[in-house]
Amino acid sequence: MISIVRTRTLRALRSDLADAETRAAAARTDAEQHQQAAEMANDVAIRVELAMEELHERLARAHADASRIEGELETLRAQNYLDTEDRAVLRMLLRTARKQARADRVYVLFHRGVLHSVHASLEAAEAAAEAEGAPRSGWTTHAPGAAMPPAAEVVWRVQPLPLGGTR
Repeated sequence: MISIVRTRTLRALRSDLADAETRAAAARTDAEQHQQAAEMANDVAIRVELAMEELHERLARAHADASRIEGELETLRAQNYLDTEDRAVLRMLLRTARKQARADRVYVLFHRGVLHSVHASLEAAEAAAEAEGAPRSGWTTHAPGAAMPPAAEVVWRVQPLPLGGTR
């Protein structure tokens, strides 16, 4: 089969072909650019996803640290309250101790030469001996510098001892 084509039609077809080839080349260039952009966007999306996973892990660690620190803070607050209460009690005891007269000696009660008890006053030592059966009368005072009778010969004896170091 033989076709006859006019020259004008042939030129028009060739011109359309050239335009179509130009548009196809431009479309291929645009497609390549879009392909590169899509690959870059995919890479960015992967990096963003990895960064988000890392940030979630950091956030979980930060929450765990915050919970631990909060527990420690509660413990420290409780300890601080106890310390404050202890300081208040110590101040009260110190005030009470300062109000009381400072003793420079104690009175030691001996029973047949063996230490029985220690007291703040002579009267307290004698009362303790009387509570153990010592007679209410007959207490004598030992003169300083005089020789002490043997301990086995004395049933109950009160002896003052100085406080605050050696003398």
